[in-house]
Amino acid sequence: MSAADTVATSAGTARRTSARPDPRTEPKSVRRRNAGLGLLAWVAAVLFALPILWMVLTSLHSEGDAATNPPSLLAPLTLGSYKEFFGGGGGATPWVSLANSATASVVSTLFVLLLSLPAAFALSIRPVKKWTDVLFFFLSTKMLPIVAGILPIFLFARNTGLLDNVWLLVILYTSMNLPIAVWMMQSFLAEIPVALIEAAQIDGARLPVILARVVAPIAMPGIAATSLICFIFSWNEMLFARVLTGTVAQTAPVFLTGFITSQGLFLAKVCAASLVISLPVLAAGFAAQDKLVQGLSLGAVK
Repeated sequence: MSAADTVATSAGTARRTSARPDPRTEPKSVRRRNAGLGLLAWVAAVLFALPILWMVLTSLHSEGDAATNPPSLLAPLTLGSYKEFFGGGGGATPWVSLANSATASVVSTLFVLLLSLPAAFALSIRPVKKWTDVLFFFLSTKMLPIVAGILPIFLFARNTGLLDNVWLLVILYTSMNLPIAVWMMQSFLAEIPVALIEAAQIDGARLPVILARVVAPIAMPGIAATSLICFIFSWNEMLFARVLTGTVAQTAPVFLTGFITSQGLFLAKVCAASLVISLPVLAAGFAAQDKLVQGLSLGAVK
C-alpha cells in the first residue's frame, strides 16, 4: 500500500462521526425543542411543496377549469395540456429545445469543473498571496447584472456569426458559473489534509494525477454539489437564451414562454410545460441528494 493510500485510510477513519445519543436519555427540554424543530421543518416542507402540487393539479385540468376563480379542485382531470406540449395538437415539439438545454447545461458544467478544480486547488492547497482578494474578485463578477452586458454580447455574437448557436450559450454559461464554482470548490478542497497531497508527491505523482486520483475522489461530494448548482443555473437561464437564440438553439425555458399569449387561455399548458421542463433538474437533484448534502456541509465546520 502506498503512502497516499495509508494517509487516505487514516483520514477517512478520523472523519467518522460518533454515534448519536439515545433520545430517551435526553432532557425533556431538549426533546421538546427537537419536536418543535421537527414540526417546523414539516410545516416548511408542506409550504414549499404546495406550489408544486398546485402546478401539477392545474396541469391536469382543462384550460377552462384551470382559469376559474375560485379554482375548481374537483374538476375532471385530463392530459390534454401534456399532449399539446409534446406537439399532439400539431404544434411545435419540445425535443429540440430540451436537447439544446441539455447540451448547453451539461457541457458548460463539465467545462466549469475542469477549470474550477485546478483554480480552487491553487487557492486552497497551494494558496497564493492575498487569496481572499482573489476569491472576492471571482465573486464580484457575479454582481454585474446580466442585462448590463447583454448588448455588447449581442453585438459580439452578431459580428462573429454566433447568434442562434448553442455553443455560444456553452461559453456564456461556463463564464457565468465559473466564479461561484471556484468559490465553492475552494471551501471544499480546503478540508483535504495537506499530508495526503504530500504523500502522493512522495510516491512520484504529478499534479494532474494528484487532481484526478487523490483530490477528486475525496472532494466528490463537493464536486457533485457544485456541478448540480451549475447545472441548475444553466438549465434555468433564460435571458441570454431569449436574446441570443432563435429557432435552432432555442432552449427549454424559451420554448415555455411560447405558450404565453395575449389572447386565449394558457395556464394549464404553462403548468404542464413547467413541470416537464423541471423534471431533469428534479431528477438530477434526487439522484445526487446524498452527495449534495455532504458537499454543502463539507466546509461548514472548521
